[in-house]
Amino acid sequence: MRDVAALAGVSLKTVSRVVNAEAGVSTDVRTRVERAIGQLGYQHNLAASNLRRANARTGTVGVLLQDVSNSFSASLLRSLEDAARARDVAILASSLDEEAERERTLVGSLVRRRVDGLVLMPATHVQDYLADELRSGLPVVFVDRTPHGIDADSVTVDNRGGAVTGTAHLIDQGHRRIAYLGDLPTIETAAARLAGFRQAHAAAGLEVDPRLEVSGLRSEEAARASVTALLALDEPPTALFAARNSLAIGAVQALRAQGRTRDIALVGFDDFPLADVLDPALTVLRQNVRRIGAEVARMLFARLDGDDSPPRHVVIEPVLVVRGSGEIKP
Repeated sequence: MRDVAALAGVSLKTVSRVVNAEAGVSTDVRTRVERAIGQLGYQHNLAASNLRRANARTGTVGVLLQDVSNSFSASLLRSLEDAARARDVAILASSLDEEAERERTLVGSLVRRRVDGLVLMPATHVQDYLADELRSGLPVVFVDRTPHGIDADSVTVDNRGGAVTGTAHLIDQGHRRIAYLGDLPTIETAAARLAGFRQAHAAAGLEVDPRLEVSGLRSEEAARASVTALLALDEPPTALFAARNSLAIGAVQALRAQGRTRDIALVGFDDFPLADVLDPALTVLRQNVRRIGAEVARMLFARLDGDDSPPRHVVIEPVLVVRGSGEIKP
């Protein structure tokens, strides 16, 4: 900055005002400084600049999701990026893969890097290890899953209610043997969706065959194998409820391999790219990912701007999108 100031014939403070886009600099002086910056190849050291400020902001936010390659997480991350870009904030993102120790390690790494805030889709069951950080003023917003052991802002989806809606839709089509494909039952969202699946059956006066409830599925391949096994039962299901987008993809693959895509009804929880161009197109419970991301960003940046009101918990309802696969009769 001293070299820029000397070349432009201005004070160090004037250079600082130009690089920080502050007012109080004439057009002529600003042009001279910018020309000197270009000649010298000067790059503003934002980290050093932030350390000199009273609030010691780093202009970074940590975002820890379960799997950034998953379409839900990827869309959520993009929504957060759009909001952060408008404030010239960089996002540091990583996947947790449902590993509690990985979560604690990555959170610790981000905190040591002094991120200004944290967005967390937790893999841990209790997050009281964050209590000290919350007390010290680190804004933390939970997404997709609610906090436990601490109270912090959160944006979640009505997973149980969505599963009730999706399962009831299949029951309304006349199905009585509906198979459930779900993730690990220890995951909060998966447990809620399984509860909703059972609730819809109970509301209709139906019992669920335990053989038709398959949990612990972590991949498309696992879902594909499970559907193949379910269809080989002496009393196979006439419909499938896939409680995660990757599991719905595996189910479609299994049905297609057996030429059964128009025989077995299928409803998935979470939309994904090209779900609407399958044959038949996939009926899904769509989460409004853009709205979820916008709510998370609004909460986080409000805290960074000084909002010290009690934590808020926003719950967003998923929407049933009828496309054809969920309307196949038994």
